[in-house]
Amino acid sequence: MRPPASGAGKARLAAVKPEVTVRQVRPGPLMVQGTTSDAGKSTLVAGLCRVLHRRGVRVAPFKPQNMALNSAVTSDGGEIGRAQALQAQAAGIAPHSDMNPVLLKPSSDTGAQIIIHGIVRSDMDARAYHEYKPRAMAAVLESWQRLCAQYECVLVEGAGSPAEVNLRDRDIANMGFAEAVGCPVVLIADIDRGGVFAHFVGTLACLSPSERARIRGFVINRFRGDIGLLLPGIEWLERETGKPVFGVLPYLHGLHLDAEDAIAQQQSAPVTDRRLRVIVPVFPRISNHTDFDALRAHPQVDLRFVGPGMAIPDADLVILPGSKSVQADLAWLRREGWEARIRRHLRYGGKLIGICGGMQMLGMRLHDPQGLEGTPGTVAGLQLLDFETTLAQHKMLREVAGRLALPGAPQVCGYEMHMGVSAGPAMAAAAIRLDGRDDGALSADGQIMATYLHGLFDAPDAGVALLAWAGLAAPEPLDYAAKREASIERLADVLEQHLQIDRMFGLLI
Repeated sequence: MRPPASGAGKARLAAVKPEVTVRQVRPGPLMVQGTTSDAGKSTLVAGLCRVLHRRGVRVAPFKPQNMALNSAVTSDGGEIGRAQALQAQAAGIAPHSDMNPVLLKPSSDTGAQIIIHGIVRSDMDARAYHEYKPRAMAAVLESWQRLCAQYECVLVEGAGSPAEVNLRDRDIANMGFAEAVGCPVVLIADIDRGGVFAHFVGTLACLSPSERARIRGFVINRFRGDIGLLLPGIEWLERETGKPVFGVLPYLHGLHLDAEDAIAQQQSAPVTDRRLRVIVPVFPRISNHTDFDALRAHPQVDLRFVGPGMAIPDADLVILPGSKSVQADLAWLRREGWEARIRRHLRYGGKLIGICGGMQMLGMRLHDPQGLEGTPGTVAGLQLLDFETTLAQHKMLREVAGRLALPGAPQVCGYEMHMGVSAGPAMAAAAIRLDGRDDGALSADGQIMATYLHGLFDAPDAGVALLAWAGLAAPEPLDYAAKREASIERLADVLEQHLQIDRMFGLLI
């Protein structure tokens, strides 16, 4: 029986606390779809994974198709979207390529690298991939069946919105998948964008009758204000659609969770004399910008992402991030005036780090004999370190650990994910010793560091050493992994408080 449509404020939307729990009755699969991109799908799935994990349910995340340049290395040596790796952590399990069987990594406005079951298969434009989708769906269903055989509950995340009617044909990301496997759906919308009721009703209007019937109800995300003022709209929505609102989630500030792809807009607190100034150019194809999450969270660091057309501020440390299209992003860097500013930065004693694609830009030349990033050929790098990089078809994917070539030789850990091989005299002075081998380079004057290691700043001791190297006096350690874990716990607590979770899983009518 539905809760009454009227009542006072928070009592109206309080989560039902029944005698039956999710653990006592096995929850079936559930898919979270959004009315828009960034509606909160990834966060809701992560939180639900932790809720069920805390209740003793063996749960796994699943995203049939993901388009993202932030990815993670899996336990089986593949790569998946970073959000699914975070969701696996929330579920208390290791990330596996089955959790995101199709990953698209855009290399241009119309083309992408196609990764199936964690392994690069091909580069395709949009039309070619549309023709490929039936094969991609077969891979999706293989992974789905394997996960369902291993776990009690699989929580599925959609992509974008099911209302994108132009993508309905051969859809594998939203309702096409849900219909194929008979999975119920919860629809989430971001009220902070405005128009939340139109988002819900408009999305339903774009669906077929069977798809509309598949939606169990709604979740409203990122609410701030007087809940009593929202209640008339919720009552109207439930009357209009015949579907319940399972809860209203508050706007949560300060969560330290890996981003799916977009760079969060908020910057660090205002700079003071005691804070290290760090800037990162936002390449058109920037990848794995989660490398800088630990720096963004550090109280002694002022980190700024500098996008196209923005003034390049003075800084103590410049970091060139990863890139999905190194040569094109290097050309962009030059057009934006970064090359001259970097040389000026170094003349005045500033420090410079290049990570992965950013490392490759620091060398003398970049060779692409197979045309993996466009026309075959060679382009000049920034020529700040004496090594050259040749792009190769094979992608290096591995989790690694080692020690920095800095005072105290602090431990580092992370992962490699690149298609280039770099070699040259500069690499005789390695930046890191990784798993018994040398990685990257450290310039003779100590101003420039290059490495293929993603996760460079995550280990507390490594973070301290790197900040001291960059010029910060008395840096404090920051355990970013602990912050991420605390954020997952906080998120699960909020879901327990504000959502009718048992009802949402269909365990209560």
